[in-house]
Amino acid sequence: MKPIKCILIALIVVFFAKSYAVSNDFSTAPPNSIPEKKRIAYYEGGEYRDYKKVLIATIYSLMKLGWIDEIEVPDNPNQTTAQLWEWLSKQEISKYIDFPESAFYSSNWDEKLREDNKQSLIKRLNKQGDIDLVFAMGTWAGLDLANDKHSTPTIVMTSSDPISAGIISSPNDSGYDHLMVQVDPEQHARQIKLYHELIGFTKLGVAFENTPVGRSYAAIDTIYAAAEERGFEVVPCYTKSDIPDRNLAVSSLIECYQYLADKVNSFYVPEQGGIGYASIKKIVSIANQHKISSFSQYGYDDVKYGYLLSLSRPLGHLKEGQFLAERVSEILNGAKPRDLNQIFEDNPDIYLNMKTAEIIGFHLNAYLLAAADKLYWRIED
Repeated sequence: MKPIKCILIALIVVFFAKSYAVSNDFSTAPPNSIPEKKRIAYYEGGEYRDYKKVLIATIYSLMKLGWIDEIEVPDNPNQTTAQLWEWLSKQEISKYIDFPESAFYSSNWDEKLREDNKQSLIKRLNKQGDIDLVFAMGTWAGLDLANDKHSTPTIVMTSSDPISAGIISSPNDSGYDHLMVQVDPEQHARQIKLYHELIGFTKLGVAFENTPVGRSYAAIDTIYAAAEERGFEVVPCYTKSDIPDRNLAVSSLIECYQYLADKVNSFYVPEQGGIGYASIKKIVSIANQHKISSFSQYGYDDVKYGYLLSLSRPLGHLKEGQFLAERVSEILNGAKPRDLNQIFEDNPDIYLNMKTAEIIGFHLNAYLLAAADKLYWRIED
């Protein structure tokens, strides 16, 4: 990590420094023997590009801990999480864990199907008792299972902001004995403050779905707090996000950034249903045409396609998978989920697209160049 970047991030981290008292005295190694395999269920709101990556990273980390046999997990861009789960269910790769094919639940971002799946899974947890642990992937899943309607151990994974979404009220306590929620309480604040520190924008355009969940995806409360503290203006535009009609989600997102382009000098692009390769390229085109700086909430994958800047974990989801696999191991060894460390923080790297900077006429001072960990010299197709 570069010295200037270390100082810059350290200042922000110190600003947010807190003392988190957690219990972490449970073994992550598998037992010598087990009466019967532990059965894991998977529950998601719908297909999302991070979910499969996090699941794969967790599986590989469980291999390293000894819970699953060493094997190559299939991973190709066209593979869905449902297809990956089906593959897992058919493999004899563990004497400790099963991934039942029938224990995969996805609502395809449909509210009615979501309610049906929620009731079906909770009924199964309470009546059949054939599930020992649930992977609740994302915010919808976390909201549906963070309650007292069941008592099956549940890990909420990769929710954008579980506190603002209402899944938990504190990073230190999930609120339920059966629940553990992965959280980085200052992740988005670090992003926004560093973005403003490096770019110095005055008007920030943000497109998001104006629902409690949509606002949590976009970290809107955090953005407005940073705006008040640092003296920039936030200009919102409302999209459609968590809906079955992906074309509508995409078009609403693009229309928002077209609308914002004449009103701001910087874009912040949060994760939502309309985000994908085609919409990223369109947003980049809008930003570059209007000489607007752009920041991807997601990370380096988007910067190579033309966003000006992002913060991203240098090892992708590797450390996240390790963190989650350790929590899974502790629970399978008898730990109460509520007693476990929920806080996952990772020192991010700064990614900068030099070609985009040239196109928008952004002056790259020595401070910014020295802080950047990775420079992209072109915009990938």
